[in-house]
Amino acid sequence: MSVRAWFPSPTMSLYMARLFVVRTFALLGALVLVLTSLDLLSESAAILAHPGNGNAQIWVYVTLRVPQIVQTFLPYSVLGGAIFTLAQLNQNSEIIALKSGGLSAHQVLAPLMLSGLVVAGLSFTFNDRIVSRATATLEQWKKVDYAPLPVDRGDRANVWVQAGGNLIEVKQIKGKGTAAQLYDIIVYERTNGSLTSVLGAKHGVYAGSAWRVDGAKRFDVASGTISTIGTTIIGQGVRPDQFTLAHVDPDSMSFGELRAAIQELKEAGRPTKALEGSLWHKLSGPLSAFLMPLLGAVSAFGLARSGKLFVRVVIGMALGFLYFVADNFALAMGNLGAYPPFLAAWAPFLLFLMIGEAVLLRTEE
Repeated sequence: MSVRAWFPSPTMSLYMARLFVVRTFALLGALVLVLTSLDLLSESAAILAHPGNGNAQIWVYVTLRVPQIVQTFLPYSVLGGAIFTLAQLNQNSEIIALKSGGLSAHQVLAPLMLSGLVVAGLSFTFNDRIVSRATATLEQWKKVDYAPLPVDRGDRANVWVQAGGNLIEVKQIKGKGTAAQLYDIIVYERTNGSLTSVLGAKHGVYAGSAWRVDGAKRFDVASGTISTIGTTIIGQGVRPDQFTLAHVDPDSMSFGELRAAIQELKEAGRPTKALEGSLWHKLSGPLSAFLMPLLGAVSAFGLARSGKLFVRVVIGMALGFLYFVADNFALAMGNLGAYPPFLAAWAPFLLFLMIGEAVLLRTEE
């Protein structure tokens, strides 16, 4: 059987695909407009609270926040687009005409599922190239309370590391490995759990098994005096990866960056199960666009005149939303270590693929 035999005629396939894609992105546009407006109501006051911020900073926030909203609600829009398209085709008796022409339910759904696969590819590229960068920049901007936007988006910010009984806070880290450089360093020096002094330095570099900092000053808690130390050594035994890999945010990294970070963590002997689940989910998440037409297919079949079309639409929406609930639950279990990473990312997709096929086969095939 040729590939063309899996689809209706080219004209009908393009017609169905166009209906599906237009409704999907129209629904997405409406959701983005409403949700962005609601988000601005809660965040605009915090943005404008920083001296010098104005409308320009509001628009910068919008450009960083909209990609996140698109990433979150694109699967819901695909579900809605599939259900609205199939319900309209059913109501207009176009599904009946296709089936009377000898097409199976799978052939009727093929144009929508192929379009969903294309949307999934676009979604993965969009998430990988745009959303990850926007998320990384927005997270850094929030950490400085919407002060001037950090220029170097690859830096780590606000990292805490424990060294013996002391706590080391670093405001900014540039570079990786032994080439990592620390900026705005504060060391809270403690004895038997009690704070004895606070050491501050502007810059530090890795020196063998410790860190050499320049221009250090120490505040003695007991005497209340500040003394100039100059160049000194801190963080004996603290490895560079403890700073550079102290906080790996999978949402702020592309697929390749997250995979490289996981490899570095493995080499450093650090746990990576939760991050591996997020890595797999970067693939399974966008692929949900391929699954949504199958879950919404229940609204396509059955006589619209029977009065049960609305019930079928509700069932299709319920199946789609149950998938998202199961997906979030499995990912949470993966983050807790209760599920293996691969299972946490792919089990909901495979489960609901089988459920959709079972419903379709039982009712229509």
